[in-house]
Amino acid sequence: MDEIDLKNTTALIARDFEIEGNPEGITEEQLFEALAHQIAYMLEHRLEFLLSLMYRLDIDERKVDAALSPAAPEMANIGLARLVLERQKQRVFTKRFYKPPKLEDEEW
Repeated sequence: MDEIDLKNTTALIARDFEIEGNPEGITEEQLFEALAHQIAYMLEHRLEFLLSLMYRLDIDERKVDAALSPAAPEMANIGLARLVLERQKQRVFTKRFYKPPKLEDEEW
């Protein structure tokens, strides 16, 4: 991920997941760790909010269910953090490369 995409992805994740501190200038790995930590907290203390956030971010419900399953290959917070990071990277890519055409002002 290039620097601009990382900055935009970090901004989205920091806003949605209330990650405090200065997220600017962190690496993708550091972002992932901070996100996983925050999701672990949310799983314990704010589960309903976390699940509504997953819905709002348009993360596939089946993937969320799989990450939360006791049979999942990794801890729930890690699996959910991977899903969130991938989804937010997709959003940044889409915004960057598929901009809507600029509408010109029309006089009525």
